[in-house]
Amino acid sequence: MAGEAPPPPPPHSSGLSLPSASPIPHHHPRSRRAPRRGQSPAIGGGAEMAAERDIDDLPRNDANYTALTPLWFLERAALAHPARASVVHGPVRYTWADTYSRCRRLASALARRSVEHGSTVAVIAPNIPAIYEAHFGVPMAGAVVNCVNIRLNAATVAFLLEHSSAEVVMVDQEFFSLAEESLRIIADQKKGAFKQPLLIVIGDQTCDPAALQDALRKGAIEYEAFLESGDPEFAWKPPQDEWKSIALGYTSGTTSNPKGVVLHHRGAYLMSLSAALIWGMNEGAVYLWTLPMFHCNGWCYTWALAVLCGTSICLRQVSAKAIFSAIANQGVTHFCGAPVVLNTIVNAPPVDTILPLPRVVNAMTAGAAPPPSVLAAMSKLGFRITHTYGLSETYGPSTVCAWKPEWDSLPADERARLHARQGIQYVGLEGLDVVDPKTMAPVPADGTTMGEIVMRGNAVMKGYLKNPKANAEAFENGWFHSGDLGVRHADGYIEVRDRAKDIIISGGENISSLEVEKAVYLHPAVLEASVVARADEQWGESPCAFVTLKDSVDRSAEAALARDIMGFCRERLPGYWVPKSVVFGPLPKTATGKIKKHELRTKAKELGPVRKSRM
Repeated sequence: MAGEAPPPPPPHSSGLSLPSASPIPHHHPRSRRAPRRGQSPAIGGGAEMAAERDIDDLPRNDANYTALTPLWFLERAALAHPARASVVHGPVRYTWADTYSRCRRLASALARRSVEHGSTVAVIAPNIPAIYEAHFGVPMAGAVVNCVNIRLNAATVAFLLEHSSAEVVMVDQEFFSLAEESLRIIADQKKGAFKQPLLIVIGDQTCDPAALQDALRKGAIEYEAFLESGDPEFAWKPPQDEWKSIALGYTSGTTSNPKGVVLHHRGAYLMSLSAALIWGMNEGAVYLWTLPMFHCNGWCYTWALAVLCGTSICLRQVSAKAIFSAIANQGVTHFCGAPVVLNTIVNAPPVDTILPLPRVVNAMTAGAAPPPSVLAAMSKLGFRITHTYGLSETYGPSTVCAWKPEWDSLPADERARLHARQGIQYVGLEGLDVVDPKTMAPVPADGTTMGEIVMRGNAVMKGYLKNPKANAEAFENGWFHSGDLGVRHADGYIEVRDRAKDIIISGGENISSLEVEKAVYLHPAVLEASVVARADEQWGESPCAFVTLKDSVDRSAEAALARDIMGFCRERLPGYWVPKSVVFGPLPKTATGKIKKHELRTKAKELGPVRKSRM
């Protein structure tokens, strides 16, 4: 199936060798090699670098080299366990043989319509079988899959479709009107120059068929009919060059247009294996899709589940009741979610829970720094928590708080505190450090000196699509700059302290909004909390806490409750870190559960400054 022998890869292809951090252990922080100011990215094999000597001059050939790609995982799963359930969604159940056949049909149907290398296929869908199949079928045709956040508005989706030059739009029936409005916006902007992409509507047996019928009347092609036009024996070919793009995803774009993150086959392959390995996932794992597959390609578990010949349980609507039901009735062993999902589970009413758990259930969390109190509560319920950290630009999570056996004997509060750290790099990420952003020197491993978290290696994106300025900034000095501020502890583990833009500067002193949030979360009345800067007449800025209360809390005396929360924090934080204002209400969130701090900053600005105390 590999076809002709691949040509020798270019310098940026196979054998990608990015310089990594020094192998000297992190308990000698000052002996780690510091990246030099102005150091180039220095991707291996470039003309500017001297050729490395070897003991031989043996060449690559068909027998000993092929480009890395996660697409092979699907073929193997279909051979190993053809009759095992691969994807389950309500009454729909596919086996690995079915999924392989369906993905080949999708690739064939796309190829017959000249969708191939250099093409982008957009998918607008929740967690349903079609979006899982797109992760294999689209790149099998040589194209790039772009999974679109279903909670975006039409104007933003229009920007994404236009910016990515999407030739095909696959859309779930519930979101057909969103796609339709987005394409109308593009057509209005481009006037006569607009070329309508191929529009495919995905039906769902668990939904009202009226939306599907409406889409078909308007000329969309039904997904199952589209698959029928493809060949189940399609002879797909892997990429000749593993640097070829496999996926495109867009950042949230909260303050400007979203940036298109381009990922390659090599990184997807390595991070899929890393994702399974660092979690200790077993062959045949049953994975519940609480995490949207459109978010960082489901943190690479779309491809990793094929490695394990596991089973995907699709969850169209996430709720604590649905999660507990799937655990009890469908044998779920693993799921991922932002801390807000864990918080929903911890605070679920008894009627929605099924406890004790029938088995140990592994939950991975990332996306925002989780409060230690939430981690501790999940562990108490019987979930085994793995805490990770990463970005869209690093294929999702790329660091893990690797658990140490000696922590088992520590008090619960101390275990939770250690567990809340972001940890060390995945096995698929070669370089991770916390550096002074001006000098690029590593910060001391003292747990207090803040610097920027930077990464380098195969788990870093190719770059931002059509955005050279952003690429130059992101890759300055040969590292990817996360924009997150953190510290390194004496044991080498890193901990995120804040986004650079979220730091509160009060009276010239830096305040970590995350540290304040941890204290607020400990208050027994608090369900969710987020802390941002608010203008302050005396100190310039001071912390403002936005709080969602638990359902059982009496809301009749919010002013008194606000004072109680501030007093509670005063017992646990330095005085100038204590929130000077508390605002109650629901917190705005993204589709992946992240709190939209930019909206809260806007609300804080509308409140005006905290008045100078007359005391």
